[in-house]
Amino acid sequence: MPTTSDKPPVMEKPAPDHAGRAPELPAWYPAWARELADLYFAGTTCLFILHGNVHDLIRCPVPSPSSGGEGKAEGGDRDRYCNLTEFLASQVFGSWDIVLQYDLAKGLRPLAGGDGKRLQAMVQALTARLGDPGSWPRDPENLLLLLDRYLERNLLEEDPARQKEIAIIFDYAQYLVPSSDLPQLARGQSTNLVRLLGWAQNPYFKRVNIAFCLIADRLADVNDRLVQSPHVAAIEIPLPDRTERERFCQWALPPHPQPLSPEAGGRSEGGGFTAAELAELSNGLSLLSLNVLLSQGKGGKRVDGTRFRQLKKTLIERQCRGLLEFIEPKHTLDLVVGQQAAKDRLRQDAELLSRGQLDAAPMGYLLCGPVGTGKSFLAECYAGSIGIPCVKLRNFRSKYVGETEGNLEQVLTVLRSLGPVVVLIDEADAALGTREAEGDSGTSSRVFSMIASQMGDTRYRGRIVWMLLTSRPDLLPIDLKRQGRAEVHIPMFYPYEEAEIREMFLVMGRKNKVPLTPEMLPAVSPDRHLSGSDIESIVISARRRALAAGRPQVTKADLEEAVNDFIPSAQGLEKEMQELAAVLECTQLNFLPPHWREKVAQPGGRSRLQERFVAIRQLLEE
Repeated sequence: MPTTSDKPPVMEKPAPDHAGRAPELPAWYPAWARELADLYFAGTTCLFILHGNVHDLIRCPVPSPSSGGEGKAEGGDRDRYCNLTEFLASQVFGSWDIVLQYDLAKGLRPLAGGDGKRLQAMVQALTARLGDPGSWPRDPENLLLLLDRYLERNLLEEDPARQKEIAIIFDYAQYLVPSSDLPQLARGQSTNLVRLLGWAQNPYFKRVNIAFCLIADRLADVNDRLVQSPHVAAIEIPLPDRTERERFCQWALPPHPQPLSPEAGGRSEGGGFTAAELAELSNGLSLLSLNVLLSQGKGGKRVDGTRFRQLKKTLIERQCRGLLEFIEPKHTLDLVVGQQAAKDRLRQDAELLSRGQLDAAPMGYLLCGPVGTGKSFLAECYAGSIGIPCVKLRNFRSKYVGETEGNLEQVLTVLRSLGPVVVLIDEADAALGTREAEGDSGTSSRVFSMIASQMGDTRYRGRIVWMLLTSRPDLLPIDLKRQGRAEVHIPMFYPYEEAEIREMFLVMGRKNKVPLTPEMLPAVSPDRHLSGSDIESIVISARRRALAAGRPQVTKADLEEAVNDFIPSAQGLEKEMQELAAVLECTQLNFLPPHWREKVAQPGGRSRLQERFVAIRQLLEE
């Protein structure tokens, strides 16, 4: 991909006497473009599917006179940003004879990257072969047939010098060859799929400068038979890394002090965020979203750190189409009652993450126990102790074919860029699926595979901390619970000592801004098996009684009446089974309360607990 002063970087097959030697690529080329070039020069494919962050801005430096016209992103070169199709037309295929773009809305049109003379030459060449542009068909089936004939005529040129170098870019390719089972494909979509597979497999196309680029934001939306073909290369365009975000901030912000300030009143006189600080704070954002955020501080309006985080949260949630929900942890592990061994372990891990010692941090946690034991609260307090973002994975499943996998793919792309981050998956046994799931065309098994692959990717150890929450850990596939994924299994139980119950009342009072003192607390027997959520409900009920009586403060009598009136949900066999499942999943003996520790430590103790668990499960299933 040589560069000159008057031509942009281009991608061309090596000349015959240079077989096996690919042209040198520009130093500033993004990694995905290098991958595309390497695969193209290898001659194994001519059809590429670009997916991921495909609607973002891409940097393409413009040589300045002082740089000597070498086209490198160094020295006095000036940055410029463009969209993906313009980057492909002007940089990747910058000197090719014909570059075409097609989508269902705008039809077929030539692309020249802002070069008027080049565009005019393309139109003349295309008109001579295809007729007037106004007569070109717009529907994909007829258009692909027209292009197929054009490409064949180009190959049959007797004079190689008359053969055109042709690149065709298909935007929104998911609407051209959508993900679907074969019987559900419409006739035209089947024809399009066969046509594209034929082009990808054509050995003559691979010998000359002919290339096809399909663009789709989610790979799962494109037909599997095309994606999985050995003649097709799928290349992900990732979200920008820290270096790229910092460079964009330097380009987008004015040289004078920025109006984005860490504090409401500014850091110092005229002081504000530096480009490096903005790059650090904006992880997980695309350049388009980052540009929106930076524009909030223009026009004399200051954006402090709190406002910056709120804007970032909103932009990322929009970026993920509402599939991620940011949680602002308001508490730390100091507010958690009981679970001392688990809290000590979580504090140690939080300290390791805070010091950047990611190699010693676990990949994830499994928090299990009966309903109402505070699993979500413990997970949020852990995130608050580390001081990193916490997100909750919302329902990403859809009734449409391929939509579920596409949603999950988009979420995982953002999480990889967002780290370090704590990811909460509530009701994990229902959300994550299994390998053996049936009745949904394999969607659950594919979801399981995607999640398991990401959870086991050690490159993200300490950067994506998975926290799986469930009252039925026995329903989770063992693949997700093994070491290297959700490594630390923490069981959670109802308060089992009166002192713990009293402390729980005080903590729930602080959490809900209900002032309580130890003297106000009534005696509550552990035999009532009150959960943390039960105690919180009692505290709120006491406040309601006080407000209904016209009193601003809760009294001891209010609390006693609320305790006496409260009826916990039936314990039954289900809660016993959930408690047994938590004990059997535990990976550290001192996580267990003394009475459970004794049962497990007895000879054959785990076996007896397992037998009891199986008996209860069979009874409930019957």
